[in-house]
Amino acid sequence: MASKKTPEINGGSMADISFLMLIFFLMVSTMDPETGLSRRLPPMPDKNAQVEDLKVNRRNILDVKINSKNGVMAGGKVILSDAQLEEIVVEFLTNPTDNEKLPSKKIENIPGFGEYPVSEGVISLQNDRSSTYDKYIEIQNVIVRAINIVRDDFSKQNFGKVYNDLKEEQQEIVRKAIPNRFSEAEPKDVSKK
Repeated sequence: MASKKTPEINGGSMADISFLMLIFFLMVSTMDPETGLSRRLPPMPDKNAQVEDLKVNRRNILDVKINSKNGVMAGGKVILSDAQLEEIVVEFLTNPTDNEKLPSKKIENIPGFGEYPVSEGVISLQNDRSSTYDKYIEIQNVIVRAINIVRDDFSKQNFGKVYNDLKEEQQEIVRKAIPNRFSEAEPKDVSKK
């Protein structure tokens, strides 16, 4: 009796087709680029440098805190909206009425511009470990937007354009006149005592 052979299917062309389909989908599909916060970290300290305690006048610090339920406080006031926080930060940085409770100003000689009263204000952001990451990023964005508003106002007043439309040298002047002093304190866990 003759043995029956099972016919085989040639799989070589199947592998080629699969490979071509894989290449096709890699070429035509888009992948979302990962975006992060645009923050510049401070340079590494010199190994031989001595650490000094920096004394900052209490009036020069604006504490912005996010609690475990995503509530926000700034300067001891409960914040109900982003616009309210933005307004507080702008007032804190500019101190238009030279209020003694708002940051002091120091006259500095800015190269290419001259003397200007620069705010010594520092914005300190601290959150509870139970607060959401989205809220933390939202508050960071509001603070950065407020700093940009102050920079744009200074730019329009002195150069007739918004900050982003200025030349690099002019932007450097604006950065020195309106510094971005933003401190992110270590998160706290208030739920544990």
